[in-house]
Amino acid sequence: MDSVQVETTAPLTLEFPQIALPPTAISPNSRIPKDTIRTSLKASTADSVLASVYSLGTGGILLSNLLVELGASPVVFGMLCSIPMLVNLIQPLGAYLSERSTSRFQYSLRTHGIGRLLWLILVIGIASASWGVVDTQQLVILTLLIVLFSNLLGGLGTASWLSWVAMIVPRRLRGRYFGLRSSAASLTNLVCVPIAGLLVSHWYGGSLQGYGLVLLVSVVFGIMGLGCQYFQVDMNPRSQNTYYGKLTQTSEIQSEVVKDESSEVAQSIDPPQNQLANSVWKNSNFLIFLLYFSFWTLAVNLSSPFFNLYMLDTLDLDVSYVTIYNSLQAGATLLMLILWGKLADKIGNRPILISIGILVAATPLLWLGISVNCLDIWLWLPLLHILIGGTWAAIDLCNNNIQLAIAPTQNQSIYFAIAAAVAGVSGALGTTIGSFIVQFAQSGGLLTLFVLSGLFRLVALVPLMFLQEPGRG
Repeated sequence: MDSVQVETTAPLTLEFPQIALPPTAISPNSRIPKDTIRTSLKASTADSVLASVYSLGTGGILLSNLLVELGASPVVFGMLCSIPMLVNLIQPLGAYLSERSTSRFQYSLRTHGIGRLLWLILVIGIASASWGVVDTQQLVILTLLIVLFSNLLGGLGTASWLSWVAMIVPRRLRGRYFGLRSSAASLTNLVCVPIAGLLVSHWYGGSLQGYGLVLLVSVVFGIMGLGCQYFQVDMNPRSQNTYYGKLTQTSEIQSEVVKDESSEVAQSIDPPQNQLANSVWKNSNFLIFLLYFSFWTLAVNLSSPFFNLYMLDTLDLDVSYVTIYNSLQAGATLLMLILWGKLADKIGNRPILISIGILVAATPLLWLGISVNCLDIWLWLPLLHILIGGTWAAIDLCNNNIQLAIAPTQNQSIYFAIAAAVAGVSGALGTTIGSFIVQFAQSGGLLTLFVLSGLFRLVALVPLMFLQEPGRG
């Protein structure tokens, strides 16, 4: 790929002896050509598609089914779901390290790249179990360890990646772009999840070997996804923080940059009103968002990780049925994301979060009374998953957008990391509480959990009433 010429107001010298840089590495005061932005957005979309295939094998229904097949207890199942959230505690450290790097791309390779390669160890473990070298209990422990360390490395890189994308995507297009990006990922899930489920369920060597094959393919696609990031315009975090540190101190410079309509970067990183807050703890709007986000995550994770367990274990449905339901959910997400993205750009994210959040809060109650009969299996469960897909498309998209709007541009990844860490702890706490309720309740533990989750979700929406969305009246 030919190098793209970029105008800069000051020379920038970068030295990376080990890994080649992407075609374009810029400082925040650079003018990025429109073609370069388009190329970056296409590369990010391709990355999301390939990352969806990676996530398909390393999480979700297939990984849950592996633990069910291995006879894991609900507590172990809860640990599997809580680990990815709990390791978000490491995100502030990852943000600190990333802000001292000189390339978002290289930092992503060192964190997400190694984290994805670790799953190859589980592929070897599954092969060993098929040959009788490793027993099921050891494989359960190995699975939890791989989940732990791969998510730790991912946690180190998540805030940096989010800050990178926030700098690339024009602010006025965030709703539509992230809607389109997520739709591409949902389409991938729609096509690939049922294929993977059928492969695991009907593999001639057994479901364990079938999952091992799917996992191997997923890791390969995950590495290919990281390769797509090479074509995204790179960012130097040190230059970003230096530039915006001066920007917040000099209002004249800030005004000059905002008025420069010829600068694509100025349009894509139009700083929110609360940017002048130097401390996270003085940013009241961000603290309100933290309160909402943490309590919402706890309420959701009281029940969400256990819906698949309810279908696979309590209802004893075949994994192929559950993957079909998940595909319907992905299809609904695909259809609704672009609509939600356009609506969010028009009316704002907060009204959508409040109105759709009420519907999402009532969703766990719709699981009550489901049993193994033709009506529930072929009508109610498919409709329920379609509802979940359509509503959660709005919640995920708007949570992401409103966080991007609230976080100041300077040291942006620090804000993202703090939000992820707080939500991670609360989410892990919710999953842990939920797993113990299921494990030790005398009867109806899952159904009781679903009711509690619905009530907690409603309460979690209250802080949104006091949240101010930047750029909205």
